[in-house]
Amino acid sequence: MTTPTAPPTTARLDELIGDVREAVGRGLPPDTTAYLVGERLAAHLGAGDLLTEEQCESDPERYRQHILHAEPDGSFSVVALVWLPGQQTCIHDHVSWCVTGVHQGAESERRYRLVPDGPTARLVATEDVVNAQGDVCGFAPPGDIHRVRNAGSSTAISVHVYGADVSRLGSSVRRVYDLPAHEF
Repeated sequence: MTTPTAPPTTARLDELIGDVREAVGRGLPPDTTAYLVGERLAAHLGAGDLLTEEQCESDPERYRQHILHAEPDGSFSVVALVWLPGQQTCIHDHVSWCVTGVHQGAESERRYRLVPDGPTARLVATEDVVNAQGDVCGFAPPGDIHRVRNAGSSTAISVHVYGADVSRLGSSVRRVYDLPAHEF
């Protein structure tokens, strides 16, 4: 039987994990925790020594997820997402609070709200946001429905901190929305 090995790390990533551990360990409400984690993440974005070369590798078929850390008690995970131009998510929401920071490039995000429409529901686009290198945003369910895309011409890398064990769950996505969407 083999023991799983921990993902490669850097001294700066270890520092970020310690910063996140301290913020999460306060046991505050999800929105407050996301705010505190965002403050800590911002200080590390764009630093050349945050990620290893392997953690910056893309996939030509779809955006690539690199799990950087999963806290042993399941309280948070740190993930790097690498996006080639044109790659995007489906419209989705999340299993927990989340903080995202753009490490390299830029990400375009369209946010939605779910509205009743007779016996079903539909999505209404509420905001378009472009997050550039160094930008941080956070949210806590409900109200976290969005689609993220690399609309630029170069690779984008973002660092995400989730209030869940993504290594166990496989993804932070709670639900994918395949509903009519009222776009701008």
